[in-house]
Amino acid sequence: EDEQIVAEIMRRRFIPALITHETWEGFHFAGHEIRITEATDCYGAVVWPSALVLCYFLETNSKQYNLVDKNVIEIGAGTGLVSIVASLLGALVTATDLPELLGNLQHNVLRNTKLKSKHQPCVKELSWGIDLEKNFPRSSCHFDYIMAADVVYHHPFLDELLLTFDHLCKNDTVILWAMKFRLEKENKFVDRFQTLFDLEMISNFPSLNITLYKAMRKGSMKA
Repeated sequence: EDEQIVAEIMRRRFIPALITHETWEGFHFAGHEIRITEATDCYGAVVWPSALVLCYFLETNSKQYNLVDKNVIEIGAGTGLVSIVASLLGALVTATDLPELLGNLQHNVLRNTKLKSKHQPCVKELSWGIDLEKNFPRSSCHFDYIMAADVVYHHPFLDELLLTFDHLCKNDTVILWAMKFRLEKENKFVDRFQTLFDLEMISNFPSLNITLYKAMRKGSMKA
């Protein structure tokens, strides 16, 4: 079953038949052909399998996780694929990443959502753990969903990542997080994450070493 679903997920990716002056990669999600421009000089500007897993889940579980008119923020949006799919499914999306990635992110988001989405997504800088209250004040920012795909890898900002999750998450916020397991240090982040959040595995793909989690603040899931 794992291999069948993974094969279906990977079939959503396609390479353009004609070579043009612009290099892009194609995806079929939410009834649309999505064209993504990548950059090979940066981890954050590449579409990783975790993003495909999360996009596939959003599309195939759109009744249970109805995104229409919901406030969604994606952290570490990278190329913007997850944000684009959430937007095409009707969400009011804020796509965030580091300042050096925002140009490419804005390009992809605009190209794939303009005149197609109910709400035009917003692209915004978010450096984990920095100026959170200034840029995303708790009093006025309320997100129904926080989305993250492959944000835990070998980088020195895991403390800041956890702080960012904590700041953005209200009691009724749902976190949808696709995690690729690599090294022990990064895997231990899951244990630390669970000191603040209840974690539920909703999909697991051993062939990709990827797990999709749903999380909420401690006690909120039961409530």
